[in-house]
Amino acid sequence: MVTWKHFSHKGYSAFCSMGKQIRIGVLTVAVLGSVARAQAEEVTVASVQQVALEDSTEHELTDVTVSGTMAPLPALQAARIVAVITRQDIEQAGVSSVNDLLKLTSGVDVRQRGGFGVQTDISIAGSTYEQVTILLNGINISNPHTGHLAADFPVSVHDIERIEVLEGAASRVYGGQAFGGAINVVTRKDRQQGIEMGAEGGMHGTMQADARMWMQRGRVGNYLSGGGGRSDGGTLNDAWSKGQLYYQGEYRSHDLDLDWQFGFSRKEYGANTFYSGMSNDQWEQNERYLISVKAETKGRLHLQPSAYWNRTYDNYQWHKGTPNNSHQADVYGARLGAYTNWSMGKTAVSAELRNEGILSSALGTLMDSVDFRWAHGAEKQYTKHANRTNVSFNLEHNILLPHWTISAGVMANMNTMVDSRFRFYPGIDMAYRPNSQWKVYLSYNKGFRLPSFTDLYYNSPDITGNDQLRPELTRALSLGASYAHKGVSATVRAFYNRGRNMIDYVKTAFGNPARADNFTLDNLGAEARMRLDFPQMTGRNIFVRNLEVGYTYIYQHRDGRYPIFTSLYANDYLRHKLTASLHHRIWDRLSATWSVRWQDRMGNYQVYSGLTPTNQLANYHAYTTLDLKLQWTAAKYQVYVQGTNLTDCHYQDIGNIPQPGFWLMAGARVRI
Repeated sequence: MVTWKHFSHKGYSAFCSMGKQIRIGVLTVAVLGSVARAQAEEVTVASVQQVALEDSTEHELTDVTVSGTMAPLPALQAARIVAVITRQDIEQAGVSSVNDLLKLTSGVDVRQRGGFGVQTDISIAGSTYEQVTILLNGINISNPHTGHLAADFPVSVHDIERIEVLEGAASRVYGGQAFGGAINVVTRKDRQQGIEMGAEGGMHGTMQADARMWMQRGRVGNYLSGGGGRSDGGTLNDAWSKGQLYYQGEYRSHDLDLDWQFGFSRKEYGANTFYSGMSNDQWEQNERYLISVKAETKGRLHLQPSAYWNRTYDNYQWHKGTPNNSHQADVYGARLGAYTNWSMGKTAVSAELRNEGILSSALGTLMDSVDFRWAHGAEKQYTKHANRTNVSFNLEHNILLPHWTISAGVMANMNTMVDSRFRFYPGIDMAYRPNSQWKVYLSYNKGFRLPSFTDLYYNSPDITGNDQLRPELTRALSLGASYAHKGVSATVRAFYNRGRNMIDYVKTAFGNPARADNFTLDNLGAEARMRLDFPQMTGRNIFVRNLEVGYTYIYQHRDGRYPIFTSLYANDYLRHKLTASLHHRIWDRLSATWSVRWQDRMGNYQVYSGLTPTNQLANYHAYTTLDLKLQWTAAKYQVYVQGTNLTDCHYQDIGNIPQPGFWLMAGARVRI
């Protein structure tokens, strides 16, 4: 049953799309029966009063759009499967970083080098860490230097409203880096003015604190947050300290929506054996700055201009105290999009100009000596540089019928580093809704990815880049179905990706460095997710609140031109990943959330004897982790204790980088 929760003046809203004035004159018994203890006071075309729910908690109910198409579509009409980590999931989860949140999705592979989001490689459904586009409120913040730094978010978990995970190629919507999918982090915009503060501490000298506030003055809203922390680390040489600052503003009127944001993050950390087992006292420091502004006009034609700038600094030391490599990466972008509703559906177009450049002591081509400059925060000089400009044009049309959504489009893309020729990447997504509970999906999309500057130019005794690499290409086919009714929601999906010119670092023989090269890869798999919301199912406020289970299976076949000794990234995919989360009430306002994760990774890694590589290879082993969060939740405060890896499981996400064992934290949050 479709339930109207909120009236909106957006172009895709049902009543607005009719182009007529609608008078609501009847509320049926069925509608009234679906709301507990509702008190109807006044119904007009412009507003509906809030409804008191069984638990007496007030909810602001809004129409939610998901990021699977160029033109905004509500989740009910979306033509692709988008996994959503909601605000409720975030509050229940026993996590302390955005990266840990992504572990909750079975289709996402989160390979951590250090705890608390210090450095993480994120991939989707068998992709590599370079093949995912990262967005913050719809703005692309992906890093052309290396995907190792893509997940440096300037926000904390407490700033996030939801995380949307789009699995599968999405180049026609988000551009080249959306080869394996896209992750969109959407921040909170609380309408109630106030200040929220929190702090937590625990084992290994770990401490974190943050504060956030929202101020609304007429049509202008301002949101500011900041925080930081430090830790001695749970393993050898992985101590860290970090901080972040984030500001977001908005202006809302009848004719225009305007949003702007600024983010800053800084962290430094012991890098243990992050990049090679030949040194265990590596060290790294990262800084990120981002600024963006975007707008949307109202009316029949919606114009969507946006502009953004990202800068990252990276200083790396092979041995702590001895400067090694320093980099400054800059991304400038401008995009103009538009969409309109008409009798044949919803059409969207866009044009984007994106420039990516790097100054480095190691990456790129040699500059003239007069152009050398001292690196930011390091006793090194930038002596090399590289730059490329990407131009893309996108066209999409959405056909919206009572039981069907068909979204088809194409992207024309040109890059100055390749050959300055336009190439086309089409795609089509279809969804059939036989009734309000079921939806069946089918999609085909072609995607591509440009090599990162590290892929092209990095050179060390253990790893070498390749400036002859070709852009990666994929043809992605996906078939799935979803069901949602009375507290039960489930999704199943099968996928097949045919990859060409895939990029990986491989060693052809023992003693050789790992070299970047192209190869062919077939990637196929299936995934299933189910969520049970027991109060909705039973209509009663019972002991168990919700249960969520997800499972993903992947099989890959690599067709290389020559046999290899070992692969550093592409072959190390998750064959199996199972996630389960149970949230239940214990007594009064005390509740518990249990989270289980089982992973079985394929591939192998080179064994080291001390800091010396051997000719032996070790396979990854399956492992299980168990986390628990106990929390007391009141209207204005929350107190919690959370333990991760309760069984003290010893495991590795990346070869020769052991992960911390049991870790206990406690904290509190208060709202003023």
